[in-house]
Amino acid sequence: MNDSIPDIRKILYATDLSENARHAFGYAVALAYRLNARIIVLHVIEQLSEFTWSLVEDVVGKDRMAELKKGKAFQAAAMIQGRLEGFCRDTQDRFPDCPFILEGIFVTTGHPVDQILGFADETDADMIIMGSRGQSLLADVTMGSTSRRVLRRSKKPVLIVRLPES
Repeated sequence: MNDSIPDIRKILYATDLSENARHAFGYAVALAYRLNARIIVLHVIEQLSEFTWSLVEDVVGKDRMAELKKGKAFQAAAMIQGRLEGFCRDTQDRFPDCPFILEGIFVTTGHPVDQILGFADETDADMIIMGSRGQSLLADVTMGSTSRRVLRRSKKPVLIVRLPES
C-alpha cells in the first residue's frame, strides 16, 4: 500500500453542459487552484443509435444522410467548443482570485462513459470531476447513469458533484 499523498496535476472535467455540470466546474476550479493543477474540459456528443440513423436515412436517402452526419457533427462540435471557451473565460473573470490553467477544451462524439474514461487515460488525467443530475425521485436516490457508470468503471479518482437543493 502506498502511503504517499497523491500528486494531482491534471483534472479532467467532463461536462454535459447542464446546470449541474456548471456547478461541478466550480469544484474543478477550486481544486485546480489549490493543487496547482491543470484543467482539461471534455464534452461528449452522444451518437444516435444505428436504428435511429437508419430511420432518418430511410427518409432523406443515403447520400444526404452522409452529408448530414458529417456537417451536423462538425457544426455542433464547433458551437459547443465556442460555448465552452466562453464559459471558461466567464469563470476566470468571475473568480480573479482563483486563477486556473486550462490545458484544453475538447468536444468528441461517441458513448459518453467510454469517451470520458478513454480520454482520462489518453490525457493522463489524475482525476475526473463531473456533475450528477438529480431531477427526479429516482435520480435523487441514485446518480445520473453516466456519472454512476464512470464512477463504477474508472480506475482514477472521480468526484461527482450534485447541484444543491436550494
